[in-house]
Amino acid sequence: MVKSTFTQEDDKLLAELGVVVEKKKKAAMTPRQERIIAGFEDIQHFVEEYDRPPLHGENRDVFERLYATRLDQIRTQDESRQLIKALDYQGLLSDNLKIAEPDAEYETDDELLAALGVERPTKEGDIAFLRHVKSQAERKAAEEIASRTPCKDFEKFKPLFDKVQSDLKHGLVEAKLLEDQKGQSVMAQINQGDWFIVNGQKAYVAKLSDRRIHGFDNNDYRLRVIYDNGTESDLLLRSLQKALYEDEAGRRIISRSAGPLFDDVAEEEDLASGTIYVLRSKSNHPVIEENRAVIHKIGITGGDVKTRVSNAKLDPTYLMAEVEIVATYDLFNISRGKLENLLHRFFESARLEIEVPDRFGNPVIPQEWFLVPLPVINEVVEKIKDGSIAGYKYDRKKAMLVKD
Repeated sequence: MVKSTFTQEDDKLLAELGVVVEKKKKAAMTPRQERIIAGFEDIQHFVEEYDRPPLHGENRDVFERLYATRLDQIRTQDESRQLIKALDYQGLLSDNLKIAEPDAEYETDDELLAALGVERPTKEGDIAFLRHVKSQAERKAAEEIASRTPCKDFEKFKPLFDKVQSDLKHGLVEAKLLEDQKGQSVMAQINQGDWFIVNGQKAYVAKLSDRRIHGFDNNDYRLRVIYDNGTESDLLLRSLQKALYEDEAGRRIISRSAGPLFDDVAEEEDLASGTIYVLRSKSNHPVIEENRAVIHKIGITGGDVKTRVSNAKLDPTYLMAEVEIVATYDLFNISRGKLENLLHRFFESARLEIEVPDRFGNPVIPQEWFLVPLPVINEVVEKIKDGSIAGYKYDRKKAMLVKD
């Protein structure tokens, strides 16, 4: 078991509460490669809107049939697959994706358009120039406008935007580019309570769905994002990530100091971010029965804890047994995911390695159970609040915090 201690990197984690996944900047492309990518992005927009891939069929409109043909081409051409592989966050290249067979074989957009009686645009190879059809840029702009609606309760959020603007002016927070130390672009990690600047507007992630059950592959989160111009949007997490990545000036707004992470009492303008919960298992597993008082699951949720654990006996994450909620701590205006990562890193040396079978008999090793007494968890939460946690580590043998 690796011993968990705080290094300079951990101090940085405390300051920023999280890391982002590196993604290399795009290299220069040929006109043909740019057309392939633009065509694939059209397909992605269709999938985001309809939560399914485009299909063939005479009863489908011209663009859906066009996208279906184009997707067939990309999936069967090695060069195209390699080019857009990194962009395929929806799994459209997966061999497991079932796509209906076309009614007829069309090897190019031109063949399909000719069969449909649509006049080919004068600019060869660019479907965006079809007559009587808006260009891709125009359609993207229209989609962006259409996806935003007036925020009816903006007065609730306005004090937060005013505070962020004031903090930026006085240097209490900073807007950092979404790139690593080498200047390479990174894909933003997004959690409820995060602040960004995207397309020149401050954006606040006011809500993140409890579960990842949205999007084409049912593997994405749904967000409610509020903008400083009084509008809001209901979009997928990966859509916001993509918008931030494509915006060269996209930034994350973060505090300049580690400071307290959350307060005991919510101020009037604070918005709840979630709850830290500590669970105790009722499993009859010998290891659990012998050490029940000191084995706890530590997690964070944005929803109701009781609802979260209602089906514990069917979930290997909860050891396939009922659980008891022994402690909860409310969070305000902070990132749930980043704080959860911090807590798990701190108790890494005490992580419980236990194997349980799931409903189908497959072995599973849950990752969020630790051999830590409840009073120690309380103490850690208090030290995270006052910012002093970096000076301590957990001694598993003594079952207590010690100076690092």
